[in-house]
Amino acid sequence: MSKNFELLQRVAKDVYFSVPDETPEPPKKPAAVSPRPLKRDLPEPGIMKLVQRLFTRADEESNVKVVSFAGIARGDRSSWICARAGEALAEQSEASVCLVEANFASPQLHVHLSAENHVGLAEALATKEPIQEFAVQLPRRNLSLIPAGLVKPGFYPSIERYRERFNELREVFDYVLISAPALDGEADATRIAQLTDGTVLIVEANHSRRETVRRAKEQLESAKVRLIGAVLDQRTFPIPEKLYRRL
Repeated sequence: MSKNFELLQRVAKDVYFSVPDETPEPPKKPAAVSPRPLKRDLPEPGIMKLVQRLFTRADEESNVKVVSFAGIARGDRSSWICARAGEALAEQSEASVCLVEANFASPQLHVHLSAENHVGLAEALATKEPIQEFAVQLPRRNLSLIPAGLVKPGFYPSIERYRERFNELREVFDYVLISAPALDGEADATRIAQLTDGTVLIVEANHSRRETVRRAKEQLESAKVRLIGAVLDQRTFPIPEKLYRRL
């Protein structure tokens, strides 16, 4: 059993899922370049199950409304997983769902949802218009997107401003899924996570080092962030997955 698999089970014992990639792993690229190409046709059962466990469990203690999805480093697929989770949640319920791009350094959420990025969270944090004015209606009637918007020089909103806007989101939408910045070297990832009901940690198989994952977990815990789930992304199975899980 892989060391990352064992670590993920310890990181989030309550909710753990694997999103496999059955294709050969592409060459690793420098952190400064764009994310690796995404496969839109990856298997969805893991994400569907993640949504069911996070948002539709019967016990009151598991009730979550605002969740952030955070990867370890830039260039991972945390925004893709966030987008797919939002679509799955909107499909499984009649509740209003809003996806929010809070990763200003590398916004990808609007790309995964085939939407524009003219105005969004950046403008919402800088102005006083109602938060719904910055939401883009997606084809599914109960699914909306607030993209990153256009960041101007010197843009650095206070934590209080984030809290005000996120509280508005709680009032307007039934569920809010936030694509957060990478935890490795991005202070805003922790600030944003503190304003949510919990964070889902995205760990990239064969790329995220165990020590880096451990530091990310400790970073969240020291900030009193509730870690409600973990996803081991692009995990490969040298033997059939059903047999692998029996090992």
